[in-house]
Amino acid sequence: MIEPILPPSTHEFADIIHRLESGGAMLPDTPENLMQIIGLYKAYAVPMDFYWRDLLYIAEQVFLDPLPAFKYFLPEEYLELPNHYAGDQADLRIWRGGATAHPELRQFMEKGELRRSLPKLAHHLWHDRINMEFAEECMRAMLWHRNMGGQLDAYLDSEEYRHNADRAIRAYFQFNPVMLAFYKIFPDMFLEQCRQSTMTSVLGLFWEIMAPVFFEMSDLYDEGKLTSVPEAMNFLVNGIFAIAGRPIYHRVRIRGTWYDIVPHSKGFTWLYEAAFPYVEAVFYRTSPFRGTKSYNAQAKQIPADQNDFHYGVLYADKFPVGSAGIPPTLLHQDMFHFLPPYLTEYYRQHCRGEDDMLIQLAISFQRSMYCVTSAVIQAGRAALLYPLDDPNPRHRLANRAYFEGQLNRFCRREYGMHQAARLKAIQSQTYR
Repeated sequence: MIEPILPPSTHEFADIIHRLESGGAMLPDTPENLMQIIGLYKAYAVPMDFYWRDLLYIAEQVFLDPLPAFKYFLPEEYLELPNHYAGDQADLRIWRGGATAHPELRQFMEKGELRRSLPKLAHHLWHDRINMEFAEECMRAMLWHRNMGGQLDAYLDSEEYRHNADRAIRAYFQFNPVMLAFYKIFPDMFLEQCRQSTMTSVLGLFWEIMAPVFFEMSDLYDEGKLTSVPEAMNFLVNGIFAIAGRPIYHRVRIRGTWYDIVPHSKGFTWLYEAAFPYVEAVFYRTSPFRGTKSYNAQAKQIPADQNDFHYGVLYADKFPVGSAGIPPTLLHQDMFHFLPPYLTEYYRQHCRGEDDMLIQLAISFQRSMYCVTSAVIQAGRAALLYPLDDPNPRHRLANRAYFEGQLNRFCRREYGMHQAARLKAIQSQTYR
C-alpha cells in the first residue's frame, strides 16, 4: 500500500479515488468480480473475432455497395486472415492461440443455436448468427462523435483524403454509369459514405487487437496466473502501451487492385486514432436508444449539446430489448453463446431462471467494462501525469485532480446519468 501524503479526498466517490491512487481499479478487488470480468472478456472475445474480420471485409471489399445484402456473410478468406497479434507469425504475439478464426466461432457459424448445419442464408434469416448490427452501431457512434483527439479526424476533412476517396469511388463504380452520375450530382453523400467505410476499418483494426488481449487474459485466469482485479487492469494497461503505435489505415480492394484511402505512410496510430476515440464514443457517449428517449427539442429528454451525451455502455439499461445500440443487448446475446462454464454455473446460482441470465450477463458486462475504463484512466495518468508513488505532493495532487475529473462524469444528475452509471451499485456484490 502506497503511503498517503495527501489528505483524504472529499469527492462523492472518495473510496474509488483512493483505490485508483493505490493502483487499483474502479471495481473492488474480489474473486467474484475477477471471475465475472474475465468470464465476460472470454465471452466477448469470440464474437469480437468475427466483428473485426467482418468490419475489415466491409471496409475493404463491400465498400460502397448500394445493396450490401451479404455483407455479414464472411468469406473464408477473412476467416483465415491471420491476426497480427496471435499465432506463430504475429507482429507482436499477445495471445498464444492461433491466428485464424477461433474454433468456437467456427463451430457456432456452422451450427448456431439450432445446432444444425444449415445453409448460411437459413441461419441468417432465422437470426441465428453473430449480430454485426452492434459492431456497426459502435462504428456509427465513433463517426458521429468526432473530434476525439488524434490527427485522423482532421484528415477525413482534408483535400488529400477527398482525392484518395474520389479515386477509389470512381474505380469502384467504373462500370456503373448510373452510380457515377449520382456521384457527380451528390459528391458529398458518397464522400460521407467513404468516411463511414474508413471508420469501419478503424474499428476493425482496434478490435483485431482487443480479441487476442481478452483471449490471453482468459487463458491466464484459467491457469491461475491472473489472480486479482488490479492484475487484470494492469494487463490491459501494459497491453495499451505495448501496441499503442499499431498503424491505422484504410484501403479498398477493387477488382484485384488495392487503393489507399488512409495510407500507412500517414503514421496514424492505434492509441490516439482508435482506442481513445472508441472509449469516449462507445463507453461514454453513443446515443439514447430510440423509444426510451424523445429526440424532440421541446421534450428536453436529451441534452441540447451533443458533447453532453452520456448514454454509452457504462450507462446502459440492463433490460433485453433486443437493440443494436444502447442497451447493447445484441452484443449480450452474442456473448451468451460463449460463456465459460464457471460463469454459466454462477448465473444458474444467482438468476431467476435462464430468462434472467441475459440481464445478469449485462450487469457482469458493465463490471468488466469498468475494469477496461479503469485501465484507460490509469494509462492516461501514466502517459500525461505522474507515477502513483511520486514523492512530490504537488504531483500527487495533480494525479488526484485527474482522477476526480474522470469520476465527475459519473456524478452528473442531468437526465439521470448518475443513476444509469451504477458506479455505486457495482461496489457491492449484492448488485445482481
